[in-house]
Amino acid sequence: MRFTGSPKFTHQQTDRIGVLITNLGTPDAPTTPALRRYLREFLSDPRVVEVPRALWWLILNGIILRIRPRRSAAAYKTVWTERGSPLLFHTHDQQQALQAKLAERYGDDVVVKFAMRYGNPSLASGLQELFDAGARKIVVLPLYPQYSAATSGSTFDAVSADFTKRRWLPDFRFVSHYHDHPAYIAAVASSIKRFWETHGKPQKLVLSYHGVPLKYLHKGDPYHCECHKTSRLIAEQLGLEKHEYVTTFQSRFGREEWLQPYTDSTLKALPGQGIKNIQVVCPGFSADCLETIEEIGEENREYFMEAGGTDYAYIPALNAEPMHIDALAQIVQDNLHGWVLEHDEPQRAERAKELEVKHEQKS
Repeated sequence: MRFTGSPKFTHQQTDRIGVLITNLGTPDAPTTPALRRYLREFLSDPRVVEVPRALWWLILNGIILRIRPRRSAAAYKTVWTERGSPLLFHTHDQQQALQAKLAERYGDDVVVKFAMRYGNPSLASGLQELFDAGARKIVVLPLYPQYSAATSGSTFDAVSADFTKRRWLPDFRFVSHYHDHPAYIAAVASSIKRFWETHGKPQKLVLSYHGVPLKYLHKGDPYHCECHKTSRLIAEQLGLEKHEYVTTFQSRFGREEWLQPYTDSTLKALPGQGIKNIQVVCPGFSADCLETIEEIGEENREYFMEAGGTDYAYIPALNAEPMHIDALAQIVQDNLHGWVLEHDEPQRAERAKELEVKHEQKS
């Protein structure tokens, strides 16, 4: 077996701490061939689709990849920008802002890169960039606030698989979730309050999360519970009563039952219940993407308005807003405890001396 090394490595280089933020991924272009490549990688992941492999191979290659890429490409064209995919450039902006924020405290000792679980830039390339930069301790932070085996779990699988091919392994920490982190909750609540200052408060706030099959919940996946806890904590910060908000799940795929209530069904029903002024926020999405811009911002708006709604607004994801970057920086810092940087050496020596004195006193 050939193990991957770092061509730029020298024994004299300064050890650094690496931070890799990751997200789901995006096609390279809004075209049918690009979507076919992306969907093949995404839907071939056994963490994403828990169906017997032989059967799923036939369904995926015989049906889905013949039909879905063209439809998905058309949807991606509606959100594509001069900077490319929204998810890609928002994640890039987050990486740049997080690097600057951490540099305020750690200088050049911490280096931040970003990668996608599927598509480009790949996890392998992101990890290699950290190794080439001298990272000998690495924190991986998937930008999924709520844990699911299909997201955070899959990212861990990919990172672990990459490590099996490495000649040198780093000290490694993995952030599996941060659904109830105070800084994250505060950032979401603050973004909603700012939106209200301009657009007013709705009759009901809809907190929509990406769905997963119901069977995942029954098998022990905590995603459903963590989404509801996130909603409750946000509602508490906003001072909302239970009737003023609802948690829903979007983006279901296939015919099996997924987590409910479904976002689209809920929005179709609300006007008939006298709720005609709503706002939708997606606390499970750290960056705007196809699922927020097109699905929530356009498709579900049409469902609500056609059902008799009068006022509908989507509250954008946190993206690279300062409070979001502050929250991510805090989460990273929470996971750096015990990893001593060069400028911490005086404090480390002082602590060691204090322990030595205490030990001598006890003796």
